[in-house]
Amino acid sequence: MTSRAASPSLTPGPAEAVFPALGTTATLLVTAPSALAAAEAVLRAELAAVDLTCSRFRPDSELTRVNLAAGTTVTVSERFAEALEAALRTAELTGGAVDPTVGRAVIALGYDRTFSSLRPDDVRPLPVFRPAPGWRSIVWNARTRRLRLPPDTYLDLGSSAKALTADRAARRAAAAVGCGVVVNLGGDLAVAGTPPDGGWRIALADDHAVPARSRCPAVAVTNGALATSGVRVRTWRRAGRTVHHIVDPVTGEPAVPVWHTVTVAAADCVDANAASTAAIVLGHSAENWLRRTGLPARLVAPDGQVTRLGGWPPDASAPETAAPGGTR
Repeated sequence: MTSRAASPSLTPGPAEAVFPALGTTATLLVTAPSALAAAEAVLRAELAAVDLTCSRFRPDSELTRVNLAAGTTVTVSERFAEALEAALRTAELTGGAVDPTVGRAVIALGYDRTFSSLRPDDVRPLPVFRPAPGWRSIVWNARTRRLRLPPDTYLDLGSSAKALTADRAARRAAAAVGCGVVVNLGGDLAVAGTPPDGGWRIALADDHAVPARSRCPAVAVTNGALATSGVRVRTWRRAGRTVHHIVDPVTGEPAVPVWHTVTVAAADCVDANAASTAAIVLGHSAENWLRRTGLPARLVAPDGQVTRLGGWPPDASAPETAAPGGTR
């Protein structure tokens, strides 16, 4: 993945489709307007498949079936296996900072339904926080696709599955339509095909749903992926305390908000998402950890102070044609 400070483009902007999906916003851009409908069909098919496979909120999803069967061995589909292996890879790469066994902790916080349906001010007492069971407690045979979760363990594949979907949809759409494609799923952004001259201008904002403004910093992306994680968009109140959706597996509590947002560039969105989410969880240790990965990263503290690592370029204002790349 390559990135550099963005500059205004004098060429016509790409064709775009924007619609709600997976509890967030899906944004699709293509360099050839005539290819938009076909590329959107690919994206919608990928979104429908991951929702049926990995949604925590659908009683008929495969993930719901797997979680209800915790303590016994089940055979999972190829699509579920791919999502599980992405989650396990994420856990391994991050040293367990991002762990798919936090499902119980997330539910206990009140995130047991789609975010739009959450109580914005839940007066119930805070739960007793407990460490997650840990990804190493999962028994998984990739050859037979046989899976056994520890009893009373719930998987949450949402973060890595969404990033995996961005990667899959971008690759499949670009192959189908033969032009440059960007897929952004609420801050998980993947690029495939031939980009426009100067690269795709991506505006970095706190919220992917807010239109890019000229004061937003931006980068130009030619290949690979970006992922932005943050603790301001998906928040709610519980017993008078502001909580958010990124859980520290070590404590079972929402991660301490050392960073407002973290954006990371990588070869694919699964790895970018793993690093950006891990940085939120790792807090004060995130800078040293990210330096060891060598990935370009931009970290924003609650006071607005920006830290750039791994060759991330200086901030440049987003042009009017920039696509949003804000946090989920």
